[in-house]
Amino acid sequence: MEQILLGGGRKWGLLWSLIGACLVVAVIGYKPVVIVHGLFDSSWEFGELLRFINESHPGTNVSVIDLFDRSASLMPLWKQVEGFKEAIYPIMQNAADGVHFICYSQGGLICRGILSTLPDHNVHSFISLSSPQAGQYGDTDYLKYIFPEFMKSNLFHFCYTAVGQRISICNYWKDPHHTDMYINGSDYLALLNSERQNPNSTVWKKNFLRIKKLVLIGGPDDGVITPWQSSQFGFYDKNETVVEMKEQDLYLRDLFGLKTLDARGDMFLCSVAGVEHVKWHSNDTVFNSCIVKWLV
Repeated sequence: MEQILLGGGRKWGLLWSLIGACLVVAVIGYKPVVIVHGLFDSSWEFGELLRFINESHPGTNVSVIDLFDRSASLMPLWKQVEGFKEAIYPIMQNAADGVHFICYSQGGLICRGILSTLPDHNVHSFISLSSPQAGQYGDTDYLKYIFPEFMKSNLFHFCYTAVGQRISICNYWKDPHHTDMYINGSDYLALLNSERQNPNSTVWKKNFLRIKKLVLIGGPDDGVITPWQSSQFGFYDKNETVVEMKEQDLYLRDLFGLKTLDARGDMFLCSVAGVEHVKWHSNDTVFNSCIVKWLV
């Protein structure tokens, strides 16, 4: 009622402001966003994140890739990388100014595989949302569900075999008490990190460094990623003491580009307490504090 009483001048002012905002979006636009889900997820879980993006950046083209859902997410990660790459590449080709990646949990490792093996990708911001980037080592509910007969201390017997490497979680299982077996037995993470000799390491590093921003999001109350610092490339030593990223060999030797990104000023860590693993993509505080600013 107040707007009506103020008369047409204010109404026209509001109208022109709205038109101006729409023109700004139309002219500047927002880069498309690609979302890759995690273990046992599907595209249906990301409705809240989709809403957050649409409300903060109207008109953004958001693609939640519907592949390897639910139990299919246990398939080997290299197979998933190829499938997601095939689905995402056309989106990249139609985005002259590049795209953003938001990759949740296991999906963060899949996205790293895409970024490392795709020489002409145009990913601007790679947002890794509570992903076990440095590996996983914990007796979580996920582990008990997938491997009810194993505890974390003896899973290496299975994971570092050819049969074990056919299951996604074994591709990034990193037992700090059996480092040699991990390096020799991991067909995914050890290669991606260049911890194992890899003839493609130089090319993969160059490809990965095409990203403009790396955003690593995680928190102490996650309850699944173990240790939670793995989401920011920290991990256990042999005594199960967490060694932060900048003291890790893969950072110090710049094995795949972390130190270079840091030196460029293009790596950002965002830690949020009080967020359970399954809530990262539906938490508005996480979105507003750690994500929204990079989606431009």
